[in-house]
Amino acid sequence: MKVIIAGGGSVGRFTAREMVASGHSVTIIDNDRATMREYQSRAESSGIEWHFGDACDYSVLDEVGTRGADVVASVTGDDEDNLVVSLLAKQEFGVPRVVARVNNPKNYWMFNEMWGVDISVSTPHLITSLVQEATSIGNFVRLMQLKGGKAELVEVTLAESSPAVNKAIAELVLPRSASIVAVVRAERVMVPTKDMVLRPGDEVMALITEDAEAAVSKLLVG
Repeated sequence: MKVIIAGGGSVGRFTAREMVASGHSVTIIDNDRATMREYQSRAESSGIEWHFGDACDYSVLDEVGTRGADVVASVTGDDEDNLVVSLLAKQEFGVPRVVARVNNPKNYWMFNEMWGVDISVSTPHLITSLVQEATSIGNFVRLMQLKGGKAELVEVTLAESSPAVNKAIAELVLPRSASIVAVVRAERVMVPTKDMVLRPGDEVMALITEDAEAAVSKLLVG
């Protein structure tokens, strides 16, 4: 796969190294010559193509072959830049998958399909969700949003009073737009089956659309 990353900071470089290690073609765009000089020649940048320029500029994206990219990840430290890059990548170059970093939680609502964002990653929201997941029993926890918030990965640690306890998954009658994708029991990740009986303390993870949230919460939380 061809991956283009806007932003050569620590997030961009780490992402690029991981993608190269997985056998993908990666280009980093950055407009800071000092950053490029410092990291371009390092061993950790082996296999990464660096390109100097402003990723918000159409001509720069065109020059690095964005039209043929499979994924564009805009991970700069500026939310406005990340939105502009995402919009250009999706609308002007037709990139199938656009991932954008959210720096300021107050801007999270803007990172949606209208701005070309398929997946937004907000570190403050993610940390909050993980803390909630670790400390909450019987609460509905949103772990990740997909498709600009139209779909999300949620988690519920089943309390004794949960309506789902001692029921098989098939008995729950989930909405058509919801699916249980994993159950963690005693630190073991289990692939759910229709006849699996849920127990108190099970961590149930579901992929749902926004219109199914209330129904799934009622089934798992009560």
